[in-house]
Amino acid sequence: MFGFYRVATCSPVVKVADTEFNAARILELAEKAAAHSASVVLFPELAVTAYSCGDLFHNETLLNAAEHAVARIAEKSASLPSVFIVGAPVRRQNRLYNAAVVIQHGRLCGIVPKTNLPNYREFYEKRYFSSGYGIRNATADFAGQTEIPFGTDLIFRSGSELVFGIEICEDMWSTVPPSSYLALNGATLILNPSASNELVGKADYRRELVRGQSARCVAAYAYVSAGVSESTMDTVCGGHSIAAENGTVLLDSERFSREDALYVTDFDLARIQGARLSDSPFANSAEMNPHTDYRILKLEPAPVPELKEIERKVPRLPFVPSSDAARDERCQEIFAIQSAGLAKRIEHTHAEKAVIGISGGLDSTLALLVCVNTMKLIGRTPEDVLAITMPGFGTTGRTYNNAVNLCRLLGVELREIGIKDACMEHFRSIGHDPEDHSVVYENAQARERTQILMDVANQADGFVVGTGDLSEIAMGWCTYNADHMSMYAVNCSVPKTLIRYLIAYVGDHSEQAVRDILRDIIDTPVSPELLPAADDGTIRQKTEDIIGPYEIHDFFLYHFMKYGASPEKILFLAERAFGKEYPEEKLKTFLKTFIRRFFSQQFKRSCSTDGPKVGTISLSPRGDWRMPSDASPQAWSF
Repeated sequence: MFGFYRVATCSPVVKVADTEFNAARILELAEKAAAHSASVVLFPELAVTAYSCGDLFHNETLLNAAEHAVARIAEKSASLPSVFIVGAPVRRQNRLYNAAVVIQHGRLCGIVPKTNLPNYREFYEKRYFSSGYGIRNATADFAGQTEIPFGTDLIFRSGSELVFGIEICEDMWSTVPPSSYLALNGATLILNPSASNELVGKADYRRELVRGQSARCVAAYAYVSAGVSESTMDTVCGGHSIAAENGTVLLDSERFSREDALYVTDFDLARIQGARLSDSPFANSAEMNPHTDYRILKLEPAPVPELKEIERKVPRLPFVPSSDAARDERCQEIFAIQSAGLAKRIEHTHAEKAVIGISGGLDSTLALLVCVNTMKLIGRTPEDVLAITMPGFGTTGRTYNNAVNLCRLLGVELREIGIKDACMEHFRSIGHDPEDHSVVYENAQARERTQILMDVANQADGFVVGTGDLSEIAMGWCTYNADHMSMYAVNCSVPKTLIRYLIAYVGDHSEQAVRDILRDIIDTPVSPELLPAADDGTIRQKTEDIIGPYEIHDFFLYHFMKYGASPEKILFLAERAFGKEYPEEKLKTFLKTFIRRFFSQQFKRSCSTDGPKVGTISLSPRGDWRMPSDASPQAWSF
């Protein structure tokens, strides 16, 4: 359900050339993997014989024994529901192939020979094996079964999402890996049985190959190598298991185990299919694919794990890297992109001032920091940033003081223009009771602030820098023709959950006084401050109390936009990420709010301001997201 499939990577202890022993270890691990509800079970290259048999591969006794061992594995695993991929030497038409044998319910469903045979330094595979290159539409008789599909043109399908292809060890290291064509022809999962020996630094390179190929192929990729029980006469293998999904490493196992090793990885293959639908480079490559003559072999349905048993970490903050180093690197890059975009726009418009409204909240603080950095970037001074604080009916001492003090420390020009009197005059003009704190009361303040910014920008020959972020744009949590508008919106593709880390990053590289203010801004509740403060002077109007936590809405946005996930799947993932903190019914309420607002507020996005794209998700109507303003959300009801 939801497209989750479990792949077990197994590296058994082997005895070189002892096929009976090896078959027994393979079967033992096969049973364990099946007990873990593995959809597919992957064994190393030439696991039946061991990889390091050398010239014994020329001996008929070994080859006969290998064939009998595969027959035994097929027979003994017939009652197991999983699909098994076992490496073995396979004879066909007086040639010997290093091959992967696909077995399900006792049937040999297909045999894939290795294409790229290493024949350099410590490798001598061409001494023993023939390449499978160019073998298509062929069959083989092997292990007591006849007319088994044989060739490098095989793709295996079990259901709509589990579609896998196989490349063997060196194939992945080649300039054009076979997996590229397997993916272009529909394989969502690539399996690689290997016998890669260990060298200093090789594991890192191997990991990057798996990660990179999964990204290029927009695919899931499972890799397993032979272990230390291979011959150590000249080389040592480590039993490395790696799993990656569209550029993200999900498994990077320990190496050098002296016992049988079994690892399971739960892949989201529906997510892969969703990513491919919106991935233009993948689609373009598929259209130009010169190799389309692949045989799609239908298998029986493979088992899938129960949803409650899925062993897959679901990040709470998908926009935020988990490690400190990666997070700092991302923040540095985003800050640089924002600054570069604003620098170009200021230079193009010949603006004398960057005009920005300052509230003491997260968004305006980040935009202010970007403005200051931009002026330094183009050889100008912080004084060329004109910051305007506009106290209204809901402004609190905490946000006001943070805004003012931060501006002074940064050295920008600061003006204070209160909006209370202007709003009261406006209420009188339109006949609105100021005691009526409805949307008119709130939006009048927001529009008054925007009018001030635009008019002051005209006075100062300046340029209004917008402060709204991606999360607010997604939810439509902005006032049309107010904070919704600017001349360049530097935060427009930065989600709220990431803004906190961006501000913290700048704070960590600032003097202590600035750092202290930024930390307090991060800790301040998110609020437009359009309703009067509480009796104790604190913020009464808290955005997340009204629409729900931004960390949850950012989570929804990520899975909705990036992978086109259904509401049901998004809810399932949210339960995995937030279930300990929020009950299911609460998450349902938040998700319904997200869907309702995302669809109903598209009209605001349809005329949004220019701004830099910093991540893979953007809602610009000129770039990533084109949607009718009157599209119905009915199909997303749940």
